[in-house]
Amino acid sequence: MEKRQRREPRQSNRPQDKPQDEFDQRIVDVARVAKVIKGGRRFAFRALIVVGNNSGKVGIGTGKARGVQDAIRKATERARGNMKDITLSGGTIPHEVTFKYGGAKVLLKPASPGTGIIAGGGVRAVLEAAGVKDILTKSLGSSSKLNATLATFNGLLSLKKVDEEAQRRGKPAAHLKPFWERGERHESEQ
Repeated sequence: MEKRQRREPRQSNRPQDKPQDEFDQRIVDVARVAKVIKGGRRFAFRALIVVGNNSGKVGIGTGKARGVQDAIRKATERARGNMKDITLSGGTIPHEVTFKYGGAKVLLKPASPGTGIIAGGGVRAVLEAAGVKDILTKSLGSSSKLNATLATFNGLLSLKKVDEEAQRRGKPAAHLKPFWERGERHESEQ
């Protein structure tokens, strides 16, 4: 009887074998969209991707293609090229902000340490990818994932630095920080 020769395992190109990059990528939404043409409808897919480094840098991208994978690839490339720096104060945002995009309106409010991210859907994906640890949010108006995600992203971009805002107002920076960063107690705890 002939002895079988042992084969070496094949080299695979699976995703887990490739080196991981430093960005956190999240698929927020994949939707089937249609374009009406003379002969009927032409279907495609739209992907919404959020990419961030979990420490103050985040980007959003959308991609449209006939196939889902192509749409995701396009959206990822656009999100990486659209990355912006976000102003953070510890694990939260420096001040409250409300931003409107299309029919969606998103309220972002700083929260004390240990609160976590109180958000859902695309809003949560953007905040987690940006590296926010504690925040309170409320989505007002339209429930469109695309518009709510873009409203959150633009709201984060509109945040001001505490030091610059304090200088503009002519006040010490400590006066603009939340009570838990100043070492004070809240009115409800006294």
